[in-house]
Amino acid sequence: MQRIPMTPRQDWRETVALQGLVFSDTTDPITGVTTSYWNEHACYELTMTEVDTLEMASENLHLMARDAAGFLAEECLKPGSPFNLGIPREAVEYAKASLERDDPSFYSRFDLIYSGNDGRPPRMLEYNADTPTGLLEAALIQWYWHEDVHLKAGMTGIDQWNGLHEELIAQWKRIDDHLGERHGVRPHMYHFAYTDADDSGEDLMTTGYIMDTAVQAGLKSKLVEMKQIGLDRENARFTDEGNLHLEAIFKLYPWEEMVFEEFGSAICSLKPDYWFQPAWTMFLSTKALSAALWYLYPRHANLIPTYMYPDDARARHDTMGMSEYVIKPLHAREGANIELHGEGRHIVQPGGWGVEGYVIQEFCKLPDFPGSDHPHNRPVLGTWMVGEECYGLGIRESDGPITDYYCRFVPNRIRI
Repeated sequence: MQRIPMTPRQDWRETVALQGLVFSDTTDPITGVTTSYWNEHACYELTMTEVDTLEMASENLHLMARDAAGFLAEECLKPGSPFNLGIPREAVEYAKASLERDDPSFYSRFDLIYSGNDGRPPRMLEYNADTPTGLLEAALIQWYWHEDVHLKAGMTGIDQWNGLHEELIAQWKRIDDHLGERHGVRPHMYHFAYTDADDSGEDLMTTGYIMDTAVQAGLKSKLVEMKQIGLDRENARFTDEGNLHLEAIFKLYPWEEMVFEEFGSAICSLKPDYWFQPAWTMFLSTKALSAALWYLYPRHANLIPTYMYPDDARARHDTMGMSEYVIKPLHAREGANIELHGEGRHIVQPGGWGVEGYVIQEFCKLPDFPGSDHPHNRPVLGTWMVGEECYGLGIRESDGPITDYYCRFVPNRIRI
């Protein structure tokens, strides 16, 4: 894999805004430094062999994660087990029921360390199978960049690993078929829920794009805010702001927060099968998954040593010689509350997570591709799953060893 310097399109800011990317810049409120989130001063170029390697690793990891979900469904309910998920018991039981009936997944994203240059296989940092963002950038924005920069210029031998948009549409059709077969009738309406608590507009942007893929799949769709959803207790059904019963709903809102909120006990008791992502992804969108995978598949080439912290006795034994490590909250996002001890650095990130528990993971140095635009470019490769298969790549890079909210999205291309 190489990081190739590129000349940005002259009107790139206006172009990506018209294509739906509502934030091309991010500003750190503490330092005041503004970072261009969409960065086309460079691209990452991969070979087809590297794409095949990443695709195979992601699909194998997904199968392993399904096994780990079954393990966690049993293990976390055992008295004294170190595998705490930081969610109520009734939520675990709902997630277990969802897993057993095999509720379909719409999409998910692995975050991997990989450079293609050091002989090491891809290794999993984490798996976000509940509320991954960065989808619009990966599925559409970087594809339009590829069209403008390569296809319209008549360049040959260049492609992009990106089958996301078409497959997202196809997956909605499969989900519609599944719900029709299970309930005897297809949903009349699909709701798409977001939270207005996100000031950046990213959640609404992502939810709107996902709703658009459903519309292109021929599904009648409606946008709704999470706070507008209510509960019809008489009929034991959830409703929108107009008291219309929800027949199928996608929510860009984390399960681990929902189950603690006002209707959390109700949704866990009713155990509906028409919420997406499905409830069983609670087992995957926790850092405890990494510890469960290492427990089930010790020394697997695509995994990083990870343990429940500090409750797992193996962690105290096996990490005694771990001079570099990272402590991660089970549910944190965008690098919040991470404690990193590696590369001679000792970093504690601010944030509001941690009460739910932690894992400890061996520190793995991100590859660095110094460039003229930034002296340090440390990429994390996000491989996108649609259902059970991998269909594309989104790359975010950062200046430091932690990929946080102020990272940069850089497009990819394949040399064929």
